[in-house]
Amino acid sequence: MHFGVIIRLAAVFLSPGLAVLARASSGGAGLPTAAMQWVGDVRLLPEFPKPDPSGAFADLKIRQPDGAFIRLPREDWAAARVRVADDPAWREWLSKRQAVTDAWIRKNRDRVEWRAGWSHDFVSPKDGSFLVWTEDIPGEQTHTLRSRSGHEVELTPKIFGGWVMKFREQHLYQITEAARLYRITGDTRYRDWAAGQLDFYAENLQRWPVVNPKGNYARLGCQSLEDAVWLARFVDAVRLLRDEVEPERLKAWCDNLLKPQAGLLDRSFQVIHNIAVWHRASQASVALLTGDEAMWSRVVDGPFGLRAQLRRGVTSDYLWYEQSMGYNDYIVAATYPLFLVAGLLGHGDRLKHEAAVVQNLMLAPLMIRFPHGTLPNPADTTRIPVAPSGWLARGYRVFPTSVGLVRASGNRSWDTLVDPPAEVASGAGTAPDAMTEALPEVRSVSMESSRFALLRSGPWQVFLHYGQINRSHSQAEALNWSASFDGTDVTHDPGTVGYGSPMSNGYYRRGLNHNVPLVDGEGQVPWRRGELLLFDAGRAIVSAAQPDYRPDASARRTLRIEGNKLIDEVSIATRAAEGQTPPAMLLGLALHLQGTPLLDSRFQPDPAFAQGRPEPFGYWRDVRRALFEDEAVIDVRFSPVLTLRVRIATPGRFAIWQGKSPDYPPGQRSGFYVEKGETGVEATFTTEIFPLR
Repeated sequence: MHFGVIIRLAAVFLSPGLAVLARASSGGAGLPTAAMQWVGDVRLLPEFPKPDPSGAFADLKIRQPDGAFIRLPREDWAAARVRVADDPAWREWLSKRQAVTDAWIRKNRDRVEWRAGWSHDFVSPKDGSFLVWTEDIPGEQTHTLRSRSGHEVELTPKIFGGWVMKFREQHLYQITEAARLYRITGDTRYRDWAAGQLDFYAENLQRWPVVNPKGNYARLGCQSLEDAVWLARFVDAVRLLRDEVEPERLKAWCDNLLKPQAGLLDRSFQVIHNIAVWHRASQASVALLTGDEAMWSRVVDGPFGLRAQLRRGVTSDYLWYEQSMGYNDYIVAATYPLFLVAGLLGHGDRLKHEAAVVQNLMLAPLMIRFPHGTLPNPADTTRIPVAPSGWLARGYRVFPTSVGLVRASGNRSWDTLVDPPAEVASGAGTAPDAMTEALPEVRSVSMESSRFALLRSGPWQVFLHYGQINRSHSQAEALNWSASFDGTDVTHDPGTVGYGSPMSNGYYRRGLNHNVPLVDGEGQVPWRRGELLLFDAGRAIVSAAQPDYRPDASARRTLRIEGNKLIDEVSIATRAAEGQTPPAMLLGLALHLQGTPLLDSRFQPDPAFAQGRPEPFGYWRDVRRALFEDEAVIDVRFSPVLTLRVRIATPGRFAIWQGKSPDYPPGQRSGFYVEKGETGVEATFTTEIFPLR
């Protein structure tokens, strides 16, 4: 692997050019301001080697007539109109789209006085689950909302702000939808409404104050991310209507809406970050549509331009450095509108290398997917990601793959209407019956540049996350692992809930939520890269260490598969400054399983479980406790045909608490907390998991 680059990170510093531009949204020398510390220090990110992005995962891609794997998209509205006229199914689809947009136009208007809030505040205070958005205006047409978990939630100012954000998101989507409906039907009602909405935002943009509650600058949203996402939608609507309006009106949209919003984005995220990708991609789309070469040079080729984002943000394994699998899709979502508009405007060749890198972000997670269809879930995604990515089907116009074309061929969408998958396949000389949805085989792999390792042997598949690359979106989860047995989910990382929920920082990001060693009840702090000590695919063993797991402790973990048995060995040691005695501390281990434990009578209710312990312990329910000497054996039923025996060993007396631990809402897991019987300076826990036959 190419992780030698990361080992030399101490020698990686910003060039003078990087430092100057970074000060636009930082505290100087490329460091973020106090309000933006969560983005991390970009000086620690190298340029991850990616010598041949086009050749990576080539077996999954469809080669184009020019030899490349990236395709120039098409948009044939005349053929689309014929398709609708000749096909009743397409007519029905279009009729449904018109009905939705007609209803929206009749009912909804944006208001200048509405201030958008944070989407992560649109959550239930009870369990952190996101709320169900409806068109009813809170405070006017309704006074309560419902959570996705099913309970009623009272309106608060933060929740209303989140509602406004989601309303504006839907409203801008309908502008583009109306522009498309005009192109397919010729009904000028849609053109006039969409153009009128663009007029509204262009004429009133300056009435929205620039705000920065999150440490970055926005007008229409509460953070610059929304302004960047919505700018891409404005670009698409303007592109669709630009030949249908007078030049003065088009110029007003460009001068009073697109360019001012692109300029505002320059003030934020001059760093390497997923949100920065949205900024630069949307700005680049504006540059292409308006012919602004100076803007293009700044946002594509600049020190924190799009090319730099992908060089330094995408690891050599083609995973986004912030580690959430959801961010691979997020980067695709951020850049795909740019690749689409670039191809349609005749500029696709200007971004071929970058498009090849992004295409691989869709494909790389397939190599570590679990048999039950989910992905490992490191960092703080607000869902459990699945594989394959929906972008394989959505992105086929630029990133054609066999899997994507097969899946897209069964969809009815604007994409498949104006650029049919069958024509994409035939244009590449691929017969439709030659395409397949078959996915690549998952094998053991070390991903050092991403700080991951995966073992697959016999019925077991185990994913180890042994460190982070930077601070952004990191959690107290180094040395966490997840696994499946014979296609059954044994243990997974639930991710987190909406960031505005107290449970996000109070539980989901903390050590107790993960399968990690704990010191006085806490996991890793601060983030660290960790060290890969051993990886041997043939022997199905991986070992990694966190020498600086905590300021006062180190930790290491070894996982190995022996036939039907998974063996996990964790060691923790406290430490002190040279010449001083290491402190004695409570040393423990957290473990979460997706089955039902079959507990014996030794386990008795412990209502005092959370007393005197860190905050996360207060979120477990129905906790029971039992004492053991040297070894404990607990059977866990995962299905009527699968029970796994869990054997936990550590020398001397120890206790195990078992309770219901939060999964992704509203789910629950079987949580186990193992703790030595007395404080100490070192401990080793060995866990064996194997089936009862």
